[in-house]
This record gives sequence, structure tokens and C-alpha cells, in this order.
Amino acid sequence: MRVALFQTKLIWERPKENRSLIQEYINSCDDEYDLLVLPEMFTSGFTMNPERVAEKMDGETIEWLKLVAIEKNIAITGSLVIEESENYYNRLVFVFPNGNIQYYDKRHLFTLAGEEKVYKAGKEKLIVEYKGWKICPFICYDLRFPVFSRNVENYDLLIYVANWPKPRIQAWNSLLKARAIENISYLVGVNRIGADDNEMEYVGSSQVVDYLGNERLNCDDEQGIFIIELDKQEMIETRNKLNFLNDKDSFIIQF
Repeated sequence: MRVALFQTKLIWERPKENRSLIQEYINSCDDEYDLLVLPEMFTSGFTMNPERVAEKMDGETIEWLKLVAIEKNIAITGSLVIEESENYYNRLVFVFPNGNIQYYDKRHLFTLAGEEKVYKAGKEKLIVEYKGWKICPFICYDLRFPVFSRNVENYDLLIYVANWPKPRIQAWNSLLKARAIENISYLVGVNRIGADDNEMEYVGSSQVVDYLGNERLNCDDEQGIFIIELDKQEMIETRNKLNFLNDKDSFIIQF
């Protein structure tokens, strides 16, 4: 499967302008790929003002994602602010090439920024089946909680979309590799670059890590679409040889 990572600056709380920016890059990319991964809150940046940017599941951004996915015959994933049943969610959507959607609401809300005060936490993992791959997507702060990420579903690809700031970028780099190694899974982490209106700086380091912790791609601090091909059979052969997942602990997560 060919995966495209879109690492970009985000325009603060301007969904329409961010959609236009993403569309411009998609249109200018001639290379083929199966899945496009966008950052966390790709329409707004990591805002604690959801009322300014929130959309419905039948809103402009969701409809735009469907149109792009159908037109380009690709899947697209990333998170945005969604309002539903009088609650706000940091919601990752996975849009299939036929326009169908599955979604995951961020489980671990970032208390350092007060995210838990304005957003409602999700409670369920999402496993997406796409092109013969089982994909498990998460959002930013989820990366720090290995139990919730544990590969009990035999997934093939972990995805983390993020707004992970420069002061803690070493943690991002280290934890991505740890999650890939312990779950013997490919991992795609997509972070943003630039600065937001809270004066937080972001330096990217979006990357692809393989099932042994080897860095296969790093976008550094550049803006653009970066494409890599992942070999599932190669991963399966390594899993079968090592058998580490067979020795994992059993547990129940209580909410």
C-alpha cells in the first residue's frame, strides 16, 4: 500500500483556507497513492475554541473529503472538530474512496491544554479494513498511552495524527518508535509545522517507522506530500519469525 503523509502549516481557525491549502497540494501531486494522512485538527490547528470551527458530520469539510476521496480514488484520514448531540469532539475520520466514513473520537484528551474541559472523550478504538490492511488510527496525546494502543486486534498499521510542539519533539520521535516495536506494526505519524496563535511552534518530524523500529521516512520540517510504499508480507514474515505478539498480556480496559 502506498501511503502519503501531508505535513503542513495550518491557518489558525480558518477551515475554508485550510481546505484550499490541502486541495492545492493534492492537485499538484502527480504520484499515485492509496491513503492520504492529514494532521490533527487539519481545518483549524489545535484550538480550544471549538465553537469557532466546529462542523457537523454533514458539514462542508466532510462533504469536501468525500468528493476528494471519490475523485482521486483514495482514502483520506485526519482529525477535525465535530459538534454532535451538544458535545464537541476531536474526531478522526477515515474516508474511503467510495465516500463511506468511519471515525474515532480522541480517547486521551490533553489536560495540559485543558482539552478535557471543552471536548468529550471517545471510548472505542477503531480498526479500519482497507485494501487488505487492518489500520488502527489514533490522535496525538494517545501516543503516550501504550495500553490503549496495544495490538490485540492483529492490526498491520498504526496511525497517529498530531499537533505535537517543538519542546517535546524528542518524546514524539521516541514514542513513535516504541509503539511500532512493541506492536510489531508499521507506524505512520503525521505532525504539523509552523506556529499557532498560542505561540506554539511545530517542527514536523512526520515519519514512517517499520515493525522493528527502523525509520523508513522522515519529513523533517518541510511542507508537502511525502509518499512511501509499505510491504505487508515483509511484516508478516517478521512477525511469524519472532512470534513476540503471541506472548502479550491479556487485560481489560475500564472506562
